[in-house]
Amino acid sequence: MRSQVRPKKHLGQHFLADDNMAKKIARCIDKSDSYLLEIGPGTGNLTKHLIDTWQDKLWLIEIDKESIEYLHKNLPALSPRIIEGDVLKLDLNTYFGGKPFSIIGNFPYNISSQILFKAIEYRSQVIEVVGMFQKEVAKRICSPPGNKDYGILSVITQAYFQTSYLFDVPPTVFIPPPCC
Repeated sequence: MRSQVRPKKHLGQHFLADDNMAKKIARCIDKSDSYLLEIGPGTGNLTKHLIDTWQDKLWLIEIDKESIEYLHKNLPALSPRIIEGDVLKLDLNTYFGGKPFSIIGNFPYNISSQILFKAIEYRSQVIEVVGMFQKEVAKRICSPPGNKDYGILSVITQAYFQTSYLFDVPPTVFIPPPCC
């Protein structure tokens, strides 16, 4: 799925553009009878690898109007389950009614910690979170006690979830590639 959406710096967008990497990430989420919420699908490059497995249990939250239009046009079967809004401000019970759900996404650096805190807020319902984080953030999330990266993000996340650093994602698979 080629992107016709311009990445917006103020939203921290870096669209996943490599199909093989998208497949690899999609395989990381465990299939269950729960719902799956993809946060920030952008142009749907990860989404298209989730559709067959999750079918009518896949929901998307996107804040970018240009991406939303693109998703409606290119993934029309998902249109009823595309939520326009800021995940940090939404009441997820509106969509899942207290039922279990998992979260997946390519999380922008500037709100990645807040997305984790949102998952913790719904911890009685959230089964699993598979996220692409900036490498330094991922290391902090998964850092064990005594490690130099261990801190408040490690403590809070690990209090409610078992964490694992799965693999590196090279900057070359994103449009635009993140720098530094």
